[in-house]
Amino acid sequence: MAEVPSLSERYKAAMVLSGVGDAVGYRSGSWEFNFVGADIYKELKALGGLKKLKINKKDWPVSDDTVLHLATGEALASGLEVGEKLFLEIAFHYVRGMRDMSGRAPGGTTQRSVSILSTKQPKTHIIPFNKRGGGCGAAMRAMCIGLRYPEPDQLSELISVAVESGRMTHNVPVGYLGSVACALFTSYAIQAKQINEWGCGLMAVIPKVLEYVVEVGRDVKQNKDHWSYFVDKWKGYLETRGIADGTSLPAFPKEFGFTERDQFYKSLSHSGWGGSSGHDAPMIAYDALLGAGASWEELCHRGMIHGGDSDSTGVMAACWWGAIYGMDDVPANLYEKLEYRERLEKVAKQLYDLSHTKEQKTVDSK
Repeated sequence: MAEVPSLSERYKAAMVLSGVGDAVGYRSGSWEFNFVGADIYKELKALGGLKKLKINKKDWPVSDDTVLHLATGEALASGLEVGEKLFLEIAFHYVRGMRDMSGRAPGGTTQRSVSILSTKQPKTHIIPFNKRGGGCGAAMRAMCIGLRYPEPDQLSELISVAVESGRMTHNVPVGYLGSVACALFTSYAIQAKQINEWGCGLMAVIPKVLEYVVEVGRDVKQNKDHWSYFVDKWKGYLETRGIADGTSLPAFPKEFGFTERDQFYKSLSHSGWGGSSGHDAPMIAYDALLGAGASWEELCHRGMIHGGDSDSTGVMAACWWGAIYGMDDVPANLYEKLEYRERLEKVAKQLYDLSHTKEQKTVDSK
């Protein structure tokens, strides 16, 4: 029986494997923008399968997902208390991260939004409400928020940071609720909460998120008007899997290979590209985690090798898997030369130290 990894090892695995999931799903853009999962799998087999891939900066770079996930993590590692100074710090890291986008296929909404962010004056991390800002760009960079605020009694901090960091670029509920989902699921992984309970837990947290948005008082009517889409999509998904009650085990179709998964992921999507929106990227990643169990290879097949936005679902699914299982069962060739591995490991240690040491103190925000 495999030894249970320590909590610090799970933090490291969450960050490092998120980069692996991104790099594999992206494959320099050729797999992210290949819309037939079975064809991607044929390519993977021709390369010798996952155990033969040699992930490195040149041939398997990380995409915008990891660059901006690192940006979130490095801002949180500042130790600033939740509030405007932390939000400005996050905005600063997003602006800086967008300078590292050559060959990484950044999303249009993120590019446009970050171009108007400023980190010099109060409230300059705020952008206008955008009903078309429902892509997955906020969600894909939010997992590490759950590493910084992993405990149930830190839920209010998690919600605040996930919402505000999310709507710096994706200022519509379907965009930033994806950020909340990704942060929350990471905290659940660290808490060792049963995976089949996560979706039900998210539905219980969503009303608290709305309370926060109303309390902050920004774009309240627009947010309420656009609130139901994310919630309705998730309720439908949880009912399909039979886990809306948070106690049942998930039910999958008998035949659920690459072709069937492509069809299912597409059915969850907003515009036909599974995983490209704030609601369905975490949904597909969650579905992959539910179906894969402790199998890293199966997680990759379900979460990264499909005809949707495969790097975004990959960065999420791999992060949660690592936060649960560690990385002992992952072939070393997938992460030894991973681009930005050292930064990912450093952030993991910083977030662990901030969140799980008796001496944890926040930096004086003066």
